[in-house]
Amino acid sequence: MNGIIKFGEDVEGLNIPVLNEREIRAAAGILFLILFISVLAAAVNGEFLLIKYAITIFLSDMLIRVFVNPKFSPFLIIGRLIVRNQAPEYVGAQQKKFAWIIGIGLSSIIFALLVVVNAFSPITGIVCLICLIFLFFETAFGICIGCKIYSMIYKEKAQYCPGEVCDVKSKQDIQKTSKAQLFIVAGFIIYIILIASAFNNNFSKKPYDMFGIFSNTQSK
Repeated sequence: MNGIIKFGEDVEGLNIPVLNEREIRAAAGILFLILFISVLAAAVNGEFLLIKYAITIFLSDMLIRVFVNPKFSPFLIIGRLIVRNQAPEYVGAQQKKFAWIIGIGLSSIIFALLVVVNAFSPITGIVCLICLIFLFFETAFGICIGCKIYSMIYKEKAQYCPGEVCDVKSKQDIQKTSKAQLFIVAGFIIYIILIASAFNNNFSKKPYDMFGIFSNTQSK
């Protein structure tokens, strides 16, 4: 039974249970895509069926991770299959557990309001947005927001963080950002604002069917 109900895996040479950050990021990417599409369907078309399924699946997967074993999480298994040829990147299990408990809390709120009560409100919208931000940061940047909250609450240094961000060390040249590069980013933002101001009317116009293909199809 102890082999089934367990959080994290023992790896030789590491003194605490760990998880593979690569498969976690892969799973987060899949969940982000599912949630994003379902939220989009609800926001644009007023169709809430997809998001009800999505949040139920999300909550169920998180419950398996935290209260049973991450090894039995369907999305982590899929993530493992996707990145099976990549070298594992170990992350401390404890901070991930804390982050996923936050995920359970957020998804439980949405599940209770949207599925059980069958009602939507700004609360469900805001909590959905927070979930998407957490997932996006995990899959796009490898930043676990829940793990950072863990470090702030418990005032202790998390072990085995993705990208070795827990280790104090000087940055290599390839990691440093020059003032010129920051100036380019700022200039690009100004450029976008100027483009939006100058061509907003043109951008707002609906493009016409150049060859009349879709117009002919609709007329039939």
